[in-house]
Amino acid sequence: MSDLRDETLIGFEDRYGGRADSLWSAPGRVNLIGEHTDYNEGFVFPFAIDRRTYAALRPRTDGVMRVMTSFADDSVEVSLEDLGPDVLSGWSAYPLGVAWALREFTNGRTHEVGFDLYIDSDVPVGAGLSSSAAIESAVAIALDDLWDAGLDRRSLARVGQLAENRAVGAPTGIMDQSASLLGQKDQGVFLDCRSLDAEIIPLGFEAAGLALMIMDTGVSHSHATGGYRARRESCEAGAKALEVVSLRDVSVADLPRARDLMDDETFRRVRHVVTENQRVLDTVRTLHEQGPTAIGDLLDASHRSMRDDFEISVPELDLAVEAALNAGAIGARMTGGGFGGAAIALTPIDLVSRVEFAVDGAFAEHGYAAPGTFTVAASQGAQREH
Repeated sequence: MSDLRDETLIGFEDRYGGRADSLWSAPGRVNLIGEHTDYNEGFVFPFAIDRRTYAALRPRTDGVMRVMTSFADDSVEVSLEDLGPDVLSGWSAYPLGVAWALREFTNGRTHEVGFDLYIDSDVPVGAGLSSSAAIESAVAIALDDLWDAGLDRRSLARVGQLAENRAVGAPTGIMDQSASLLGQKDQGVFLDCRSLDAEIIPLGFEAAGLALMIMDTGVSHSHATGGYRARRESCEAGAKALEVVSLRDVSVADLPRARDLMDDETFRRVRHVVTENQRVLDTVRTLHEQGPTAIGDLLDASHRSMRDDFEISVPELDLAVEAALNAGAIGARMTGGGFGGAAIALTPIDLVSRVEFAVDGAFAEHGYAAPGTFTVAASQGAQREH
């Protein structure tokens, strides 16, 4: 057993005074490429990472759901009778929101019982690695089993998305939960956000001697709500001008016509989404035909597009990308919604230390706080541990 698995079981016993009946886990995720394409019904290509959230569970007979976590001292209790998105708040909205969403998704056709739940995690919070989807996915597979709901992984991803949209109040797509639930070792999840079809694609990083580095700038993106909303509105305006349902229906060949139909800012927002969709498709094809050492230019082009056309980067992200590339990374880009968070760098394993040193030095030279750098590997999706 890993230390965190042991710690979760011990934490449950300490908090509840008895042993858990089962232990479940789900990973965070990193998006290799495909940013701001999800709400435009486009393509994304994330993978599950080897940082996980663990959920220890024991049923109750009194209809009460009680949740605790290693990250907070409080205990939150809600009865099955009173469960609803309006009564949930704070961190407990993630696990209890899943309970509500699972009930909604199955129209109550489940064997619902109360439970004691304890959560621990080593998925960094605020780094754009979807610690929230890791919680939702671990709880979703745990409750699917406890309540005998019988949902498949794709349906559980929609349960997690519903919980995040309604109980937490975050207007996210389905990418994060899909990666956490469908991920496999050394493979990515190629997701069509229109059809919700998902295909597992071999990455081949390990065999090629590559590691994916996370460079967490520490810059908060909590202020990005207005910027995120403005980007969505630009995408919607672009689709309207082009008379299509979404930008998914626009190809690179349509961009010259698009330039004549909208103002420059809207056009650049549209150009990012359209070219980013193409880059996702090109990345999947290149992995298949040439292997992972050939995707660096696509990662670099993605970052330039987010920096210049979508304008969601910040100086710290640009610096991390530039320093990593100068030190030997084969490709690098910011990842996530932007306005802060983390960048990624696909790096030969024997150059990881050099890249870390270069990024740390560049941040110090510019007077920025030291970034958090670590490597991740594509990992198995949500599963029962015990």
